[in-house]
Amino acid sequence: MCSSYGFGGGPHGLGLTFDLPPMHEPDSRLLLEAWAREHRGRARITGRRARNLNPIIHRGYGERTVELGWWWLHSGGEPAPYSAFNSRDDTLLRKWRSPFQRRAIVPAHWYIERGTPFALPGDELFGIAAIVTPVHRGDGHAFMSYSLVTRDAVGAAADTHPRMPLLLPRGMHDEWLDPWRPGDAALLGAAVAGSEELSLAVRAIGERGWADPEPPVGQAPVGAVGAVGAVGAVNAADAAASVEASDAAGEYPRSAAPTLF
Repeated sequence: MCSSYGFGGGPHGLGLTFDLPPMHEPDSRLLLEAWAREHRGRARITGRRARNLNPIIHRGYGERTVELGWWWLHSGGEPAPYSAFNSRDDTLLRKWRSPFQRRAIVPAHWYIERGTPFALPGDELFGIAAIVTPVHRGDGHAFMSYSLVTRDAVGAAADTHPRMPLLLPRGMHDEWLDPWRPGDAALLGAAVAGSEELSLAVRAIGERGWADPEPPVGQAPVGAVGAVGAVGAVNAADAAASVEASDAAGEYPRSAAPTLF
């Protein structure tokens, strides 16, 4: 499971790149630059108290948008009371069917698995597949909660952990983000097959145990083994039932021409 990743920064002290649309647009750049300064380029699972949010790309409002999202899917307007920061590809159609209908891409230069940082050759910016649940606030506004999709690890990544983030090839970004495209077996199969080349290219870029030497107050070092910040746990069947129940209750309606997922 992936419990931290980064945009810029990391073991190589990277600068920022903005080549996943619409990251290059002025407002998006300002948002990303401010986030990178505040968090030193390191994304952390969102805590109930810390409320740290991370950049995601989605089309929930029609056009591609860069927005800060809550890294832990919500259910019933609250952080799910089960592990909901990663979602296995082989369970999307059973346990995560409703969130799979709303998708996002998470921009990253590197990710951490069991304390080991991984990246693509040349520190290329990549997009991690994510599923999304909108959360409606009392003031009439909404924010997005998300979970990273994972797949079977291959290549060098498999030496560290049996799972890895699902890295989407750029040629699939439009289809993955299309709010009118159903989340079904065909989309999932294409995403997993399309991710194979990128997944095999991933390499470790640091030693096991690499961590942020100066984490924010109250936060565990990024990369530290066990620094997951779980909110609680129930079994996967209960997780799926809770998410599906929220949709059945009409909390997150979608229309034929959605202005929000």
